[in-house]
Amino acid sequence: MALIIELAVQGAQMALVLLLAPLLTGFVRKVKARLLRRQGPSLIQPYRDLLRLMRKEVVLADNASWLFRVTPYLIFAATWVAAALIPTFATGLTFSWTADLIAIVALLGSARFFLALAGMDVGTSFGGIGASREVMIASLAEPAMLLIVFSLALVAGATQLSTVAAFMGSPQVGLRVSLGMSLIALVMVAVAENARIPVDNPSTHLELTMVHEAMVLEYSGRHLAMIEFAAFLKLLLYVSLIACVFLPWGLAGAVAGPKSFVLGVAAYLGKLAACGILLAVFETAIAKMRVFRVPDFLGAALMLALLGTLLLFVSRSL
Repeated sequence: MALIIELAVQGAQMALVLLLAPLLTGFVRKVKARLLRRQGPSLIQPYRDLLRLMRKEVVLADNASWLFRVTPYLIFAATWVAAALIPTFATGLTFSWTADLIAIVALLGSARFFLALAGMDVGTSFGGIGASREVMIASLAEPAMLLIVFSLALVAGATQLSTVAAFMGSPQVGLRVSLGMSLIALVMVAVAENARIPVDNPSTHLELTMVHEAMVLEYSGRHLAMIEFAAFLKLLLYVSLIACVFLPWGLAGAVAGPKSFVLGVAAYLGKLAACGILLAVFETAIAKMRVFRVPDFLGAALMLALLGTLLLFVSRSL
């Protein structure tokens, strides 16, 4: 009976991230519209867009290979698994032992690899430009992300997220400059990985500036719905990761009761709302940078993560 309850809670977490991912994107769009004194779309507009795309017919290029057809499902599956591994409202669940930071980085890297291949598969100029820019961003974002993982591993003694969250929520952490650097670096990487302002504008289709949109221009119907859903999940993933590591309050334990789970879900929803508002305010207050300045932006994140790791090494050796 206990195993059935644990599996049910784990399934509830997987379903929760699936249900909340479009809502988070709709919430950010709504807040941005309100900040600009516009009515804005409905909170459930992303759900409507996904249903509309699922009902449309798929249009494929004549020279599209099997990779082009399979990639949307691979990207969605990898992103969903990575998002579901991150503790949202509870830790110590049945599959919490698989929630390793390195495994999450590997899943996201695999999804990016297949998306770049699919962008070049049809042979259009836009797909090639988008794929090259995506790889350029990944060449700086992934090392920065790994250095952030190493910093957290040096502090918590593990890369398993339940262990990291438990340690970060304990009084042993205190105020550490290295963790502040890691937090800023993680936010910068999250902005770049989700193609948000100032790195990219998710609502534009300008040929000279778009990165993510350039790789998916040839997709339509359910294939495009899977890619858009994966983008929603990726945004939720990074917000959940920041909340789990740096805001680990309200997480229920492994043997918690229903009341603790409800409080954990409420705390998680509050964290999502707070992070969504901060993201909307940030994107409204800042302008998009040129594509050639993106390496400087991610280079700063890489240096912050590296300095945080070196600072931890020095503090341990003294």
